[in-house]
Amino acid sequence: MSLDAQFAQAQLESKNLPERPDNMTLLKIYALFKQASSGDASGDRPGFTDMVGRAKFDAWAALTGTSQDDAKQQYIDLIEDLK
Repeated sequence: MSLDAQFAQAQLESKNLPERPDNMTLLKIYALFKQASSGDASGDRPGFTDMVGRAKFDAWAALTGTSQDDAKQQYIDLIEDLK
């Protein structure tokens, strides 16, 4: 199975995890997904009033320099660990 197919399968599986991951794990899932699908963080960092958006942006920006293929593999591995 190709990396892209495994990534797509992991996206589907992430919606059916046996229990809801904690917030830090959810941020990591989000950041890896964004890095894998969009590359390095872009756009303006949300302001102080948008704490959730700011946390998401910071988690994504922390992965700057990670290749999209590496991010896909890390996403797949994380979802597998959570199943």
